[in-house]
Amino acid sequence: MSITERRHSDPERAQVRRKQVLDAAADCFGRSGFHGASMAEISKAAGMSAGHIYNYFDSKDAIIAAFVEQNVERVSALMRDLEQHADPLQAMVDDVARSLGEHFDPNTWPLALEISAEAARNPKIAAVVHDADLRSRTQFHAILKMARARHGLAVDDETLDGVADCVIALFQGLDVRVVHHPALNEAALARRMAIAIRAILFT
Repeated sequence: MSITERRHSDPERAQVRRKQVLDAAADCFGRSGFHGASMAEISKAAGMSAGHIYNYFDSKDAIIAAFVEQNVERVSALMRDLEQHADPLQAMVDDVARSLGEHFDPNTWPLALEISAEAARNPKIAAVVHDADLRSRTQFHAILKMARARHGLAVDDETLDGVADCVIALFQGLDVRVVHHPALNEAALARRMAIAIRAILFT
């Protein structure tokens, strides 16, 4: 039986191996950048041969695509949880401080910035990122439409586009802000972000 055949016959082991590669790649990309990190470096960090890695990912682009998909799944889980709240709009306002904390974690933002930078110059990665964003945004739109309707607020497509993109942009921009000003006052920012998010969501 070939390595590929064994991989497909034991999906649980394959999943463990994939996670092993992704964890190693995240460290390497964060330390050396997407282009600076070689498959050889990733394989060494993962504790397996480069040839073995190619059984799970045929390129660094494929590794980036896997990271993007992981984030879609993470965001989808957050959206499903948000949808369960009696008032999802207020829940988003109340959750601002916790959400900010995730963006201040130095173990998370370097990879997000690497993916964004690569999407700006690599059409293949751009297509992956655009598709992921569309899926997450569509899920967010549905929640916004339901939640805003409960408050008697506008739910036309143009309004929902504006609300969703404003909220997303505020949080996506935090990664860059932390790079430029790592000593920023998190508590002060959280208070002002809550005011801004409330104004966006409830008007």
